Amino acid sequence: MKNKHFILVTLFAFLVSSCARKGRPEGGPKDEAAPIMVTANPPYETIHFKDDNIRIYFDEYIVLKDLQKQLVVSPPMKNPPLITPQGTPSKYINIKILDTLQKNTTYTFNFGNAVQDNNENNKLESFKYVFSTGNYIDSLKIKGAVADAFDKKEVKEVSVLLYKLDSTYNDSIIFKKKPNYVTSTLDSTNFEFSNLREGKYLMLALKEPSNDYIFNSRTDKIGFVVDTITLPKDTLLNKPIRFFKEIQPYEFKRGKEVTKGKIQFGFEGKQEDMSIELLSEVPQNYKSFTQFEEDKDTLNYWYTPIERDSLNFIVNNQNFKDTVTVFLRKKKIDSLSVSSSVSGVLNLKDTMFIKTNNPIVSFDKSKFSLIDKDTVDVAFELKKQSINKLAVLFEKKPKYGYIFKGLPKGITDIYETTNDTLDYKFTTRTVEDYASIVLDVKNETESPVIIELLSQDKVVEKRYITSSKKIEFTLLEPKEYSVRAIVDENNNRMWDTGDFLLRKQPEKIIYYGTVFKLRANWVVENETFVIK
Repeated sequence: MKNKHFILVTLFAFLVSSCARKGRPEGGPKDEAAPIMVTANPPYETIHFKDDNIRIYFDEYIVLKDLQKQLVVSPPMKNPPLITPQGTPSKYINIKILDTLQKNTTYTFNFGNAVQDNNENNKLESFKYVFSTGNYIDSLKIKGAVADAFDKKEVKEVSVLLYKLDSTYNDSIIFKKKPNYVTSTLDSTNFEFSNLREGKYLMLALKEPSNDYIFNSRTDKIGFVVDTITLPKDTLLNKPIRFFKEIQPYEFKRGKEVTKGKIQFGFEGKQEDMSIELLSEVPQNYKSFTQFEEDKDTLNYWYTPIERDSLNFIVNNQNFKDTVTVFLRKKKIDSLSVSSSVSGVLNLKDTMFIKTNNPIVSFDKSKFSLIDKDTVDVAFELKKQSINKLAVLFEKKPKYGYIFKGLPKGITDIYETTNDTLDYKFTTRTVEDYASIVLDVKNETESPVIIELLSQDKVVEKRYITSSKKIEFTLLEPKEYSVRAIVDENNNRMWDTGDFLLRKQPEKIIYYGTVFKLRANWVVENETFVIK
C-alpha cells in the first residue's frame, strides 16, 4: 500500500512539473527556424483583387516587432491599412484596407523583418504579401544603395521613391503627392524594388522624420538619380544615391530682446549679405556690434542700453528688406564672463584665446602678464581676433609651464563692465609627444580639392590644393584621425550641397580608406590619396 501511494505521489509531481514547463524541453535543440506562411485569404499574388480584408496564416505563433518602421506598402495608400493583432501573439495577420485601390495595379505589403516567432524571435526576413487589381502581377525589379552626401556614417531607414514620368508629371509633384512606388532600406543602406511595371521613372531617396513620402525641404534630406530609370532595362544602380539637406531660401523670422542691451534676429536660409540697419535716433555715444551665432540661424546685436520702449531696424538681404520693431522690456544686462581656450595643456601648434560673452570695447595690455615656470616674464602680444576674443601670442617652448594673469579692469565690454582677476595655468608638451601624417595627394579631377583632417568628426586642419602635391600634418595629438577630400567644383573653398529643382548634385566627398591610429612620436608616411 505504501509503495502504491509513493508511485501516485511521484507520478503527480512529474505531471505538475511537466505542465509548468513552457517552450522547448531542457537540453533540447534551440528553435532557429523562422515562421512559415501556411496560406492566405485571398491567396498570395491574387489577380482581379476586390476585397478589403486580407488574412495571412502561419505555422506557429508570431508577433509583429517595429511594424511602424518595418512595414512599407507600395504604392503608398492615402489611408494606411489597419494591421492586427499587434502586441499579442497570433497565428495570423489581418490587414484591413481603408483606401480605394487603384485599377490595374500591383500592390506589395512588405513587412521587412517585422514578423518573428513568439518564442525565439526568429525573423521571417523580407516577408511580403502581393496582389493585383488587374489581369497580372507586375514582376520587374531594381536595386541599389544610398549614402549620406556629407557624412561617412551609415544612415538607415531611408525611403526610396519612384515617380512615373508620364504626361501628369512635373517637378512640384514631389512636394504634393505620394510616389507611384516606395521601398525602404530598413536596417541597412541597400534597397530593392519588386513588382514594378514597365516604364520610365524618377528615383528619389528621402530621409524624413514623418515618413509621409512627400518632400519637405525644411526637415527632410533628399537624393536623386540624375538619369531616368527605364524598366525593364535598368535593374541595378552602379552608384549610391547621395542624399543631402537643401539650403533654404532666405526668410527673416523675427527680432527679439533676450537681455537688456542684446537683441537676436532670427532667420532661415542663406545668411550672406544679411545686415542690420538702425532707424531709430540714438545718442552720439551709442555703440553696437553684430555677430552671427555659430551653427545657428541667428544674428546677435549688442548695443549700448538706452531708455527707450522700442528700437526700429531695417533687416537687409540681397533680395529682401524687412522693417522690424523690437520692444525693449528687459531690466538686466549680461554680466561679463571671461574664459580661456586652454584647459591644462596648450598644444604647440595652438593659440591661446581669452574669450568673453559680451563684445570687447577695449583692453589694457598693461593689466596682463605671462610668466614661465621660473616666474620669468615672457614676451607676448595681445590681439583682438573678433568682437569677443583676444589672442595671446608668444613663442612657446616645449615641456614648459606658464601662468597667464589678468588684473581687474583689463577688459571693458560694451556695457562698461570689466573683468575680475584672471589666473590661467597651463603647460606645453614635448615635440616627441606628438605625431605626423605625410600624405601624397593625387588630384585627378579638374577642380581644386579641400583636404580635411578629422578627429571624432571634427575638422582639425584643412588644406586647399589646386594640383597634386604632398602635404604634411604635424604636431598631432596621439589619437584617431581620418582624412577626406572635397572636390570644390565652383572654387569657393567650401562644400556645397545639392538642389533637386536645379538638378544640382552636392559636391563630391571622398574619404581616405585608412583611419590613422596615431601614437606619440610616430610619423606616418608612404600614404597616397588618389582623388578621381
